[in-house]
Amino acid sequence: MQNWFDTPPGSIMLDWEQQSFDATVADLFGYHALQLGNPAVQGLRANRMPHRWLALETALGHSEPQPDLVSDFSALPFSAASLDLVLLPHTLEQHPRPHDTLREVERVLVPEGRVVVSGINPLSLWGLMGYRSRFYQRMGFGRPYLPAANEFIHPWRLRDWLRLLGFEVLSCHFGCGHPAMRSERWLQRFEWMDRVGRRWWPILGAGYFVVAVKRVRGMRLLEPGWKPVNGKAAASVPLARRSGDHQA
Repeated sequence: MQNWFDTPPGSIMLDWEQQSFDATVADLFGYHALQLGNPAVQGLRANRMPHRWLALETALGHSEPQPDLVSDFSALPFSAASLDLVLLPHTLEQHPRPHDTLREVERVLVPEGRVVVSGINPLSLWGLMGYRSRFYQRMGFGRPYLPAANEFIHPWRLRDWLRLLGFEVLSCHFGCGHPAMRSERWLQRFEWMDRVGRRWWPILGAGYFVVAVKRVRGMRLLEPGWKPVNGKAAASVPLARRSGDHQA
């Protein structure tokens, strides 16, 4: 994934995802936030939570910045209901057990905690190009257009997974509506298709960005125990006084 982000299409998707993460997490408050995988995406850089971590399943080379922790994504070293925000930039599609990873995210999130998922849309123009390049690779020639993945997950399928775990999907938007081209020059030339596509054919965007919140049945927010004195209660005092004066 890191090498693919250096290619022209990967660079375009990285820029779009970085802007999406920055805009989404800037106003999310809490104490503990975690990003699982893909350090090229600095998903938490705009967030203001005091404790933020990057987790990877394997350590990087000595010349690269190291993650805050190394752990199996399906067995995170956090207690239940301890994190306020978890980011999954292309994490599910690269993990051999995406269901287990998502289930673990549900476990560590507090009630009303947020999960943000980005991925590659397999039904986009880029997705179709990726399947085609994989076929040519099997024939012995050609090179991949998309990064290697365990399985690209359709956003509607991801919605079903989230709902089964008790999440409510708050938003889902698409980006990178450029044609599937390898040349940076031609990708920039067709940038207008991305702008138009966001309005007219958004579901064909190569990348998707999903924000969901963990809901817990039977839980309700506690309101303050005190209530301000209303006008009628205040008006009853002088009336009582006048009644007492009359009896005297």
